[in-house]
Amino acid sequence: MSPEAHEMPTGFDATIHAPNRLRICALLDTAGEAEFGLVQKQLGLSASVLSKHAGVLMDAGYVEQRKAVRETRQRVWLRLTRPGRDAYRGHLAALRAILGPADPAS
Repeated sequence: MSPEAHEMPTGFDATIHAPNRLRICALLDTAGEAEFGLVQKQLGLSASVLSKHAGVLMDAGYVEQRKAVRETRQRVWLRLTRPGRDAYRGHLAALRAILGPADPAS
């Protein structure tokens, strides 16, 4: 096997690849912006797990948060940044390249 066979395709992003971070990016790519509690509920994550993974994505510059008061409570909304959206979509393309073409017979 050649050394190139072990290299990840261009666009593969280890930061996004972790399952919970991939799911967060997928939800935010579709929703545009989502309240922290909604993301937590949709993905079935505890607040601490979501906070940890969102923090990793924020540190990478892929996600940003907006805080505001709604119904007398502090709320946090999450959204992908432009670099985050580009990285997420590049990661999806890399995963498709790893998988290869779909088998039309299946």
